[in-house]
This record gives sequence, structure tokens and C-alpha cells, in this order.
Amino acid sequence: QVQLVESGGGSVQAGGSLRLSCAHSGLPDGTNYVAWFRQAPGKGREGVAALWIGGGRTYYLDSVKGRFTISQDNAKSTVYLEMNSLRPEDTAMYYCARGWLSHSGSWSRGAEYRYWGQGTQVTVSS
Repeated sequence: QVQLVESGGGSVQAGGSLRLSCAHSGLPDGTNYVAWFRQAPGKGREGVAALWIGGGRTYYLDSVKGRFTISQDNAKSTVYLEMNSLRPEDTAMYYCARGWLSHSGSWSRGAEYRYWGQGTQVTVSS
């Protein structure tokens, strides 16, 4: 059984930092991308960051570039999203996702990812 479990969410003031974690188990071989998505109340889901597992290349939503960093541990069993200089507009439920992508251009499309976690809430107050 595939499991993706996010943790690390919470409430912080603007300018603060959080580190989200996504631990996986039971994944079949071959998923080549892992990503973080978020969804704020009343808004659509958006891709925040992605990592090409095989080569290490990373991709970011423009509004988080320079503030967020996606990475994985050496065992490649946990993926992190380091979030700095948080803003109220970063408030959302954050989800970890993994899948097989044929090209990097689709990294932010949720439909490309087959496996999803349950999400962790991030709330940033002004």
C-alpha cells in the first residue's frame, strides 16, 4: 500500500519559516518526480515546487522562488520543503505528490501525479 505522509505544518507569523516533510512507503519503482502542491480556501490547487528524483533538478512557482527549497534525504525516502520568509498568501493546505512525468514542463500539473498525501496545513498571519 502506497503511503505519502506529510508533516511540519503549523501557524507562523509573516516572515517566519517552516519545514514540511513527506515520507513515503510502498511506492512502486519508477516514480521520477516528487512535488509539493497547495490549495487555499476557495482557490484552485497550484504546484509549488518539484524535484526530478533522478537528476536532482528543481522547479518552483514564481512567487516562491528564492524563499522555498525542495530537497530529499540521501536515502530518498523523505522529501522536504523548506519555506522561509513566509507570507499570508502562502496560507494553504500543502500536499506532497509523486508520479511519472514524461517531461519537466508538466511538473505543476496535478493530474500528472498518481500518489498524494493527506496534506498539512500552513497558516501565516500578518
